Amino acid sequence: MPTTDALTIETPSGIVHATAGPRRTDAVVFELHGAMRGSVHVTGTQHPHYWDQFTAVRACLGPVDAYETTAPDDDLPRLTHGRSGYHGSLTRYPSDYGDRPEESVYPLSTAAGNEPTPKTAATLTAVLRACADTVAHRDDLPLILDASRLRKTPGLLRFLNWAAATADADAVRSAAESQTAHRELKAAVTFWWNLARWFTVHPHPLLLLMLADYKGSLSRQIHVLEWEAPYCLQRAAEERARADKYRGEVASLLAQQRRGRTRRRGSQAYPGTKEKV
Repeated sequence: MPTTDALTIETPSGIVHATAGPRRTDAVVFELHGAMRGSVHVTGTQHPHYWDQFTAVRACLGPVDAYETTAPDDDLPRLTHGRSGYHGSLTRYPSDYGDRPEESVYPLSTAAGNEPTPKTAATLTAVLRACADTVAHRDDLPLILDASRLRKTPGLLRFLNWAAATADADAVRSAAESQTAHRELKAAVTFWWNLARWFTVHPHPLLLLMLADYKGSLSRQIHVLEWEAPYCLQRAAEERARADKYRGEVASLLAQQRRGRTRRRGSQAYPGTKEKV
């Protein structure tokens, strides 16, 4: 497939023509004409569920990756007969459940932060989808994804290490809360049965009130603690699993870095790194 793509996109606002410029190491920028003017930036990115797998492409309205920097309002794409520029993006990624890719659309808005009309939103989404789909089928997609991984890995490593540490701390806190709830439950149940025994010997109305189930009562507290102890224990297990997942993704990204340094023999150095793509 040629690396220069010219698209004709049917949208609710009319025909939009999108022409791809030369690949910029990890991105392709499409210039828009027809019913829209401006540009769309498409780059590689990580799968939204697996942060170590660079298998997705993201199309952003404007000439830059909106997740990295903000384009000036004057550079945002707009309808040919409109004045408002638009923010937004679409991520295309492999599905966990079939061969058909999935997509997620970041909320579309005007430069002023207003929601576009349904017709305009459909137009913007159609253009983003067409540009993302085109890049996803290019012969040089592996180069785009690899260069994107090089650019984003340092930031991802920092985030994933922080996320793993946070999940570990949450797991410790949830486990402690489960133990506390279990102790309080045991004490509350013991106290309730002591009250019940006293009531059988001295059937006083006050004891009956203390045994009753109502908001703020001992019985209601027992019901809450019966739920809270296993809930916190389950949450601790989930946080430990999440921390393990993050650490696994860190290890995978580091391994990809090492393999890339020994495998790569190209001549085009990625700006700001010593690695080549």
